[in-house]
Amino acid sequence: MPTFTDPVPDATETYEAMRALAHASRTFEQPEDMYGVLGDLLGSVRSLEQVLTQIATAHESSRNRAADDAGDRAAGVRDALATAGELRQAAALIGEAERRLDAASAAAGRIAWHPAPELQADAGRVINVVFLQGGEADRLLDLIDQGGADAAIQELAGYDSGDETVDAALENGYVYDTPPQGPLDRTVQLDAYTLVYNQDHRHLGLYRPADALPSPVLLGLEDPRHAATTTESPSSATAAPSGVRAGPILAREAAREQSRRDRLGTPNIHRQQPGTQAGLRLGR
Repeated sequence: MPTFTDPVPDATETYEAMRALAHASRTFEQPEDMYGVLGDLLGSVRSLEQVLTQIATAHESSRNRAADDAGDRAAGVRDALATAGELRQAAALIGEAERRLDAASAAAGRIAWHPAPELQADAGRVINVVFLQGGEADRLLDLIDQGGADAAIQELAGYDSGDETVDAALENGYVYDTPPQGPLDRTVQLDAYTLVYNQDHRHLGLYRPADALPSPVLLGLEDPRHAATTTESPSSATAAPSGVRAGPILAREAAREQSRRDRLGTPNIHRQQPGTQAGLRLGR
């Protein structure tokens, strides 16, 4: 909550709010929401111009207390005045941005948005499987650094529950033409999955086409040794190597094919999600 009296926690809260908005504004499910966001941003920019000017004034008025690390007061005064000058230049640029944003808001206010056609999980549509950010994403982002993005995709694939994941994406509007990504995001593809991640903003999301699933091995439905056997010798497709439970695997495969025939969907995969952290769905 803002204090209105202590600039330090209020600045921290402002940074966190802008960081959240930078992520959330990558997509807008309802385009009419953009006008309200622009209005709030216009007010924020006006306040930012005022804040910069006030901090510049504070540097000027407090310059008699300034010194460098060696105790040189003359150097400290020079730096305080230089800081104030740069801040006033920044405030002037923010003032120009405010005028541009005001004009954009006025133009946006003249737009009449029409309802979008009903969203369907057609072939080629992309759903969000899971989205993690902040502390929930740290371990997997570190895993990308240490073992590569494929290792993170293989773990995140455990959140994919087939039809249940597709239904949840449709219900919550997490369906896209292409995986949403910001200018600084990185993408990696493995089988049917696309991983979008950002080490600086500490978030990552896993996406796939609504009508496609990756290999059973990647999903954890089939032992890799069994997959290798079936690839090398089609006649042994029903024979599982020692220790592999072939019955449940084949049953799931049959269910998958039946589901594909029923509709452009994917199979129900009944399993626990990996780890103890809950996956967040991407809503914006």
